[in-house]
Amino acid sequence: MVLETERLILRQLTPQDFEALYPVLGDSDISRHYPYTFDEKRVRGWIDRNMQRYRVFGFGLWAVVLKRTGRLIGDCGLSMRTINGVIRPEIGYHIARAYQRQGFAKEAAKACRDWAFANTPFGEMDSCMKRDNIASQATARANGMRFVEAFTDAEGEESVTYRMTRQEWLQNR
Repeated sequence: MVLETERLILRQLTPQDFEALYPVLGDSDISRHYPYTFDEKRVRGWIDRNMQRYRVFGFGLWAVVLKRTGRLIGDCGLSMRTINGVIRPEIGYHIARAYQRQGFAKEAAKACRDWAFANTPFGEMDSCMKRDNIASQATARANGMRFVEAFTDAEGEESVTYRMTRQEWLQNR
């Protein structure tokens, strides 16, 4: 599976992506919204879990690669995530700090959203993040998602959920 946007290619992660993905997920600024730090073992596990998701679900988080240079700058895609006690389809994204605030997360997340509504039976897509993750909230809003709830997550911290329905997606295409 490969998705293309104006500036990006989204493709399945492979073990060979470790060297490029580790500095992204291992960045303390990016991982501050996670309950743990991404060390080498966790990044390898992240890649392995996504490869398993491709086999089981047909989707996962995909490598985000710049078309112009072929450089992997992050990941973006779909997962099944427990959000406020309910397992829901979620769009998630991580973009290297040097490439943030350039619209890459928005571009990748929009491609994933469009792919999901066109290729899965899901009637809704969520993005969930810590309340203080303002950049991820802005990305969700930029993709047409609307705030639906705040809740205390499994780590005891406040998180928020943004959502788009298939009907909203169809109306705004």
